[in-house]
Amino acid sequence: MAKFAFTHLLAALAGMTFAAPAASSAATVITSSGQLQGQIASNTDGVSEYLGIPYAQPPVGSLRWAPPVAYNNSGVVDATAFGNTCPATTGVTSASQVQSNDYVTITEQGTDIIMAMLAQAEVTYSEDCLTLNVWTKPQTGEASKAVLVWIYGGGYTSGTTNTKAYNGKYLADTEDVIVITVNYRLGFFGFPGNPDGRTNLGLLDQRLAVEWVRDNIAAFGGDPDRITLFGQSAGGSSVDYYAYAWTEDPIVAGFICESGTVFTPGTPVSEAAATAKWTAIATELNCTSTVASEVTECMRAVGWQTVQDTSVAIGASSSGATGGVAGIASGFGPSVDNIVVYGNYAVQSVSGNLIKKPLLIGENNHEQGLFQVLLGLQNQSYSDATWDFLATSLFTCALSERALASLYNKIPTWRYRYFGNFPNLQLSTVPDSGAWHGIEIPTIFGTDLDIQNDVPRTAAQEEVAAYVRGMWIAFAKDPENGLTNYGLPQYNPLASTLLRPAYNNQTGPNAVNPALYDIGCVIDEPLLGVLELLGLV
Repeated sequence: MAKFAFTHLLAALAGMTFAAPAASSAATVITSSGQLQGQIASNTDGVSEYLGIPYAQPPVGSLRWAPPVAYNNSGVVDATAFGNTCPATTGVTSASQVQSNDYVTITEQGTDIIMAMLAQAEVTYSEDCLTLNVWTKPQTGEASKAVLVWIYGGGYTSGTTNTKAYNGKYLADTEDVIVITVNYRLGFFGFPGNPDGRTNLGLLDQRLAVEWVRDNIAAFGGDPDRITLFGQSAGGSSVDYYAYAWTEDPIVAGFICESGTVFTPGTPVSEAAATAKWTAIATELNCTSTVASEVTECMRAVGWQTVQDTSVAIGASSSGATGGVAGIASGFGPSVDNIVVYGNYAVQSVSGNLIKKPLLIGENNHEQGLFQVLLGLQNQSYSDATWDFLATSLFTCALSERALASLYNKIPTWRYRYFGNFPNLQLSTVPDSGAWHGIEIPTIFGTDLDIQNDVPRTAAQEEVAAYVRGMWIAFAKDPENGLTNYGLPQYNPLASTLLRPAYNNQTGPNAVNPALYDIGCVIDEPLLGVLELLGLV
């Protein structure tokens, strides 16, 4: 509590805006993790970056399959390189796998983009991976800046902060915010289903990282009262799980869920299903006993690479993930524990069991574009009708229901459908990848020219990207009123309030009635009365 109060005092004392010359070196920052010695980020006007900061003790030995334990250190920490990547499973590992065939025609830049965002080809894997990264520019702008904390996606089985796509230096350079990205445990290490202890460890990692930000961000020039949690895909769902899990101590001021929510069909899995996988993997590793703690101890003695390989094989087999869309995942993710993950989020919503902080939520217009490419590379395809059904059910309807849950609780809510589709981010021409799942990420982070250098930006792209990025920044700086002041209406399911940023690659809200896309969506019974409650019918 003393440290928490001290950070707020620092923020209050630093309430003036100021400007100064670009820094030539990054200042040493004293944190609970130690004395961080960072560096000036390349190609920026004095952004200080602090990379690979340990926020938790290495989850090895007795801490494997245990809740994260805060890392505390008073020594000097070299914060000039990304930390290790948590054990992960990626569907693409080399550029030779991303080639045109009879099912898909990859663009010149498509291979580079897919490799940069999905392959994780140049990272070091290790269980010792619980680190985060900070980008800040304290010498200019607000002395106490809004903070954006990024949670990456990857189906809870892949993902890393060590990627050009998620580098926060450009946002920190141009938008006067602090950007933080967080590593968390994945797959069987993050979501083990262990009956001997806690599961959903990856979500607990994320929470501990947010606590670290709260306790330390003032030292970087950040405002601990203006922390926004944002993420995409599984990262967007993680943000949403957080919103329902930590109601008594929210910490964060707002949530941005990009293409992910707790209402996604088929999620979370049951406790029984998660435990069954744990048992199957333990049996394969010859760790059998009627005493649960003995099984855990035996499993902790097995090398992590062996555990990872075994879990991937059994996880895919137990979920039937042998091909198609299911083959992209390996069968691990949040499971119901009724502590941080619940079994019926519609019921949780009508009971008011969620953090009542502003929400920006949405999807991309052609989410299936990425998956069409990934399946095409496997010489597979679905009909257009099937793809439309999957996109509608997995994204549109799920996000629509989450927006209703937010409105039911009288939470300021904005909903969007992103349309940006520019040449330098096009993955394929046949089929046209369109505004694919994840295309907004390099637009918001400004990393499109880092993940590919074959096709330049267009003038329209520069303008639209600045406008869309401005939406995220307006929300982060003032979650309650920022988007209203930006000219964007709060969401109303019966009015033209569904935002369509980058529609026809133009700036402006281009708001329409959500029924244009929501037709056919079925809402869970506990939320059926939301429209009447809101006085909308």
